[in-house]
Amino acid sequence: MNGEPSLLLNKVHYPVHSLGYGKRVGIWLQGCSIHCRGCLNRDTWAFDESLRVTIKELLDRMDGWLAEADGVSISGGEPFDQPESLGALLHHLAERTAGDLLVFSGYSWEHLREKHPSLLDTIDVLVTDPYQSESGQTLTLRGSDNQRIWLLSDKAKERYPASINEELWDESDRKMDILVEGDSIWMAGIPRPQDLEKLERLLAARGYGVTFSGSGVSLDCRR
Repeated sequence: MNGEPSLLLNKVHYPVHSLGYGKRVGIWLQGCSIHCRGCLNRDTWAFDESLRVTIKELLDRMDGWLAEADGVSISGGEPFDQPESLGALLHHLAERTAGDLLVFSGYSWEHLREKHPSLLDTIDVLVTDPYQSESGQTLTLRGSDNQRIWLLSDKAKERYPASINEELWDESDRKMDILVEGDSIWMAGIPRPQDLEKLERLLAARGYGVTFSGSGVSLDCRR
């Protein structure tokens, strides 16, 4: 790519309402070396070079979204497995949006603070620690209750409550973004353990055959 900064990208979507404050751009990077047991995004594990794009291409794709979005949420995959690319992306995003930058990572805060301190300076909200299904899923904005949320900027502290690490999911307001692209349906957000099975039953009752992808989130639905 002629030396241009690039990254491995799984998908990008706007708007997403389930991964942080307000209406957001969602970016899912490709590639993860952590491989949490029970991960719902196993389709993002492989470091697939066919999914490499330049950061300029990604920014062009988001042109118009960033001006009106309340923020950007970056997940994966594992964003910090591409630290140089993540740093370049965060730098450009900070120049193009007044919204907060939220990053999900399966690494611990202690690891990231030691290995990537400069990247933490460019992030407003950081969700850390590996997914552990046995830890339960009662706390807001994280996949399992062992994970921690760090509010790293004044902007983050204005938008997210200081008590966020103790806040329970409001089940009446728990959101999932459901997106349809041709024959494929995929979900953005943090589903409860029973949500995928419920979706499968509902689609089957309407005459759709359902094949789950490796992630358990994308579905191929054909009558």
